[in-house]
Amino acid sequence: MTDKVSLGMLATGVPGLDTLLGGGLGEYSFNLIAGAPGSGKTTMAHQIMFTLASPERRALFFTVLGEPPLKMLRYQQQYDFFDLDKVGSAIRYVNLAEDLRAGDFSGVLERIMREVEDFSPSLVFVDSFRSVAQTARAGSEGVADLQHFIQELGTRMTSWQATSFLIGEYAHVDAEANPIMTVADGVFSLSQSQQDNSIVRKIRIVKMRGQAHMAGTHTFRMGNDGLRIFPRLLPPLAEDRHEGAPVDRDKRRISSGVPSLDILLHGGIPEGHSVLVAGPSGSGKTILGTQFLAEGVRQGEKGVAAYFEKGTSRLRNAALADMVQAGHVTVVESRSLDLSVDELLHELMDAIARTGAKRVVLDSLSEVLLYLAPEFRREFRLSVFRILSSLAKVGVTVLVTLGMEDRFTELRFSEAEVSFLTDGIIAMRYVEMEGELRKVIAVVKMRGVSHSHALRTFRITDDGIEVDATRVHFDGLLSGRPSAQQGDF
Repeated sequence: MTDKVSLGMLATGVPGLDTLLGGGLGEYSFNLIAGAPGSGKTTMAHQIMFTLASPERRALFFTVLGEPPLKMLRYQQQYDFFDLDKVGSAIRYVNLAEDLRAGDFSGVLERIMREVEDFSPSLVFVDSFRSVAQTARAGSEGVADLQHFIQELGTRMTSWQATSFLIGEYAHVDAEANPIMTVADGVFSLSQSQQDNSIVRKIRIVKMRGQAHMAGTHTFRMGNDGLRIFPRLLPPLAEDRHEGAPVDRDKRRISSGVPSLDILLHGGIPEGHSVLVAGPSGSGKTILGTQFLAEGVRQGEKGVAAYFEKGTSRLRNAALADMVQAGHVTVVESRSLDLSVDELLHELMDAIARTGAKRVVLDSLSEVLLYLAPEFRREFRLSVFRILSSLAKVGVTVLVTLGMEDRFTELRFSEAEVSFLTDGIIAMRYVEMEGELRKVIAVVKMRGVSHSHALRTFRITDDGIEVDATRVHFDGLLSGRPSAQQGDF
């Protein structure tokens, strides 16, 4: 016998969840959704139910809560996925509170079976199962009868031609859940952690029979549209590592938007490169990013810009505001102080895919660090690596800015040692020269291509950045001890 049984897959309707599950939810599977109160269990169950339920695929939702179903529905109706037209026809709610208070587990089980036989559902939900466990402890039947009840219910649910879910208020998938674990095909664990004033929600697929699901914890956010999960993914390996694969040996150069800087770059930035622009506050990093995007617009290219503390109005940047309002540049920004790198990366990749953008500006890494939740700040270098490697895979050219405290006796280009992650580095510095505070610029690194090593002064005018064509007449500017050069220039 060579034929294999194929598992039917159901799209859950929860963004990112199908990726974690390895393609979707197994049809006719028996699943446990576990988590502490407020972690999003009931909302996720409803999001899945309203996505899948239809007159042909009906859903039965059992509640064993102390509160009536109408109260739960009042809050679930606030989500975008809720469809009132499905309630009653495609979705039926049954309250088991009275049956549970009678203390007869066999009676509860028989009530469930009668409802299933009457409605013939394709989806069955029981929420909240922890209430059953608490009743068992308080009653005379005890935990032994509860375990028998759980195993019997689980066995019967797996025998139904239905995809079923038990929802339980378990802070951890602990020994108390073991009777369910033995018969459950899938186990979802939801949690939320607090550090300082930040709350981070996470999901882990503990178990999923017959499917190569993703391990580890993954962040998610709850909004008006329900849960949105951000899987921790790295881009696939490069195809050019295989024998015979084409290798781009002469990358096309694209203009930085500053013609005099393109001269230092020997023709522009290699397409698909990531370039770090490092410099102190006010040195012109954001202006360079704007000119970079504007040059793309002149070439007919879309752009994506990620700004955090500085919205377009606060930047007082009319050129950028015009590009955004005209739809040439899409802005990704956040007002959340518990941001995860997965969420930021998701928003960037979604904007690039939606607009077909060729140029991306991330302004700035210094401000991203302030918006990340504490646990992601601690792994900042890994966060930057994941962002840049993912952007490189889709072929966009990236300009990343980083604010640096200007220390004249130190030659530094980044905090947390992130500068080596980029393909190029453009450094901006302040220097004191002939009684004036001037700005200097240099191309420190540009991977795989030639570039000038000259140090040039530059100015910020109404037209943007203008780099001087001649070298500076001083040595030691970056050391803090400049001296006039000798000879002709």
